[in-house]
Amino acid sequence: MNWEAVIGVEIHVRLKTQHKLFCGNRVVFGGEPNAHVCSVCMGLPGALPVLNPEAVELALRTALALECTVHLESVWARKTYFYPDLPKGYQITQFEQPLATEGKIDFSGSEGDAFVCIRRVHMEEDAGKLLHDKVPGATAIDLNRAGTALVEIVTEPDFRTPGDVRSFLGELKRTLEYVGASDCNMEQGGLRVDANVSVRKTGSSGLGNKTEIKNVNSFSGVERALSLEIARQISTVEAGNVVRQQTLLWDDHRAELREMRSKEESHDYRYFPEPDLPPLRISQEQVTVVLNSLPELPRDRRCRFEEVYKLTEYDAEVLTQSAATADYFEEVVGIVIDPKVAAKWVTGPLQALMNQLGEDAQTVPVRPEKMAALIGLVETGAVSESAAKSVLVILAEEDGSPSDIIEARGLFQERDVHRISTWVGEVLATHSEEVDRYRAGESKILGYLVGRVMHSSGGAADPRIVRKLLIERLKN
Repeated sequence: MNWEAVIGVEIHVRLKTQHKLFCGNRVVFGGEPNAHVCSVCMGLPGALPVLNPEAVELALRTALALECTVHLESVWARKTYFYPDLPKGYQITQFEQPLATEGKIDFSGSEGDAFVCIRRVHMEEDAGKLLHDKVPGATAIDLNRAGTALVEIVTEPDFRTPGDVRSFLGELKRTLEYVGASDCNMEQGGLRVDANVSVRKTGSSGLGNKTEIKNVNSFSGVERALSLEIARQISTVEAGNVVRQQTLLWDDHRAELREMRSKEESHDYRYFPEPDLPPLRISQEQVTVVLNSLPELPRDRRCRFEEVYKLTEYDAEVLTQSAATADYFEEVVGIVIDPKVAAKWVTGPLQALMNQLGEDAQTVPVRPEKMAALIGLVETGAVSESAAKSVLVILAEEDGSPSDIIEARGLFQERDVHRISTWVGEVLATHSEEVDRYRAGESKILGYLVGRVMHSSGGAADPRIVRKLLIERLKN
């Protein structure tokens, strides 16, 4: 408890563009290696970059969603370093004059509502990818990714716990998906996180030597890597030693960190203005148009779901994990369905179906109007909840309305009071001991008797009518 961590993160986000940042090559994941490269990607003599305007708009959406100040003029720079996956020997990025600065994002931290300040958002191109498992005894290089459009989001060192970093990353991912800037697919490299961390005495305002953690491909991995590094730094300082400023690689399989190199400073990269690109100039009108086109962001939508629909915090959180799921839920509610009932079905049976099919709320075959119709039949007692769950699976495989499928399979509940009363009478006549126990005050026996009536009806009777009739007969 005598120590606290000081953590900042840098997030590289691949923008959801069809083409690369400075050339016409398509962005394709999983294609034939080196099939989508050209003289611009390779930086060959005479090949000039041409900026992709789609990337600029998506970068603007990112910056404005993070409440940043967008600069109407920003400058491209060359970041020089030599690595096998960087064919040009430099990366085109932004340095002294980035696209946007001074933003923030709210998230749910370990001690309640929290926020982190965003230092800067800038555009840059991605490098290629090293493949260590394609050629025995050698490393291969795939340059399909080289030149794809990224934004780098740099936070202030506002985090004190690894758990808060993980919560922030989840909120950031949802925000970027909501505004359509990126699919944030970490398995495909759509979102990559580097974390800088140092430790200091609790209450101190100074900063210790920091280390940078790279190669983390999951939010849980970020949390685990930071926890290990914080513990290591505290042990180092308490032993009277100095934490060396260095870059560390996270090995997710072994759950360990290993040294990669000494930590670089900005002067190591020899930044200088990119000679082949003019400054990026954006009009205030363009900023206004993009700002007005932003959708309701996930945190705001969660709050609205709780306030307007009176949902629990948990249900609101689950329903707003993706914009598609939130939209689906609101479409169901719009067809005159109780919000709490709709939430139960969307977060429960529908989510289970989507997981089973590998679909999301945008592509699942059971569209909101059929979902609402099925829920309505359950609420009116026309079909039991268990039968409706089976119908939901059938709806994903067959055409037709819920009522058509229920009728074709004989799943409508029996609601004729006279028929149900006959089954109730038979059960009461053959379970006199249970009847006496109920009348003696053992109320839980009622559930058993309801079950026996349902069994007698072959599961066809409406359990609500069964229960009502049993209570009436047991009073006599």
